[in-house]
Amino acid sequence: MSSNDTLNGFKSDYKAIFVNEWSPYFGALALVAVVIVLMANNFFWGVFGGLRLWGDWFNQLIGLNSLLGSNPHLDNPLTHRISLLDITLLLGAFSAALMAGQFKINRPPPLEYIWGALGGTLMGIGASIAGGCTVGGFFTPIIFSSPAGWAMLVGLLIGAFIGLQALIWTMENISWGTHAPMPTAYSQSTKTVLGFGGLAVMIAIVFWASSWYNSEEKLFSSRGFIILSGFALGFILHRSRFCFSRAIREPMMTGDGELTKATILALGAGAVLGSVLLSREILDPYLAIPATFWLGSLIGGTIFGLGMIFAGGCASGALWRMGEGNLKLWVTVFFFAWSGSTFGAILRHYEVMKTEMTLDLVEASKVGYQAYLPAMTGGWAMTYLVSFAILALWYSLVSYNETTGKFTVI
Repeated sequence: MSSNDTLNGFKSDYKAIFVNEWSPYFGALALVAVVIVLMANNFFWGVFGGLRLWGDWFNQLIGLNSLLGSNPHLDNPLTHRISLLDITLLLGAFSAALMAGQFKINRPPPLEYIWGALGGTLMGIGASIAGGCTVGGFFTPIIFSSPAGWAMLVGLLIGAFIGLQALIWTMENISWGTHAPMPTAYSQSTKTVLGFGGLAVMIAIVFWASSWYNSEEKLFSSRGFIILSGFALGFILHRSRFCFSRAIREPMMTGDGELTKATILALGAGAVLGSVLLSREILDPYLAIPATFWLGSLIGGTIFGLGMIFAGGCASGALWRMGEGNLKLWVTVFFFAWSGSTFGAILRHYEVMKTEMTLDLVEASKVGYQAYLPAMTGGWAMTYLVSFAILALWYSLVSYNETTGKFTVI
């Protein structure tokens, strides 16, 4: 084989991995693989907790924390587990976007900044009530066999439907600020330089993770694994364009159900693999189950679903799109973090989200409790039956809508 053939083969492999868009089904399974590895190491995937901490730091900066009665002693965002996952997820998406030649500063129309702020604020409120976003309130609880995730899914669907109706009205009645500036265009040579920058980010992440993992300080050592996991999540999400918001809204917008089916695959595979770890008591099943079933999950999911339509993304989706230069999503995440911190403090002040232990040693709040399907149904057989019946129903409705457009609203 000649050197030219070797070089062409390398370019082809690079393009397949780092440039071409991955199948959403491959992305779903890769995502589940990282999540299960996290679970096997007694961690879980969350997003909102980290964003709320960022909002806490902002409120501390402007003096609002003292008025809200929040804890003045805040965790370091670089060592807080969920915050570190968020930071490295963003860096993973940034690296992927650079290496794919897809990073560019995306300046949306002025009106979109307003929708980003509105959507982010509603998402922060919804996540505070539901005990998490589309990751911590929907995806992860289902992997942990909690019906709180299913209750939030119902709320997300309701909120997305209302949000799309409202968005249609704004498109028909508001004309101000709808023209976008000229997009930023990069030459091929610039993209090549940026690609090397993405590789440099990846190398820096590996160095950061290894230096912390080998640290003699226990906190840093435990966080080395988190750095690599968060980076992998961001890289996978960007390369597969995987977004829970799109999975919820796309069938209603265009009738396309591919990403929704990929999400169903992720939930099915994750629930089975997660049940193996839970049934063997490798980790505590209540570790990632919010005390919000069913009322908090439903109401919070509805508000969150409405917000994510105007925001144009969910929490994880907003983070990875931030990484490829979308300025609207930077606005969204700022208001998401700020409202999540502020509204969460208000809920705690009025003891809405204050948790108490029941006689069964299960946390309960004024909007729900920690619901665990195996405990509710009497075992894993019924848990599987309930979970896969819901997934089969969702899949059937999505497939039916793809051929009939029965549930599309745009």
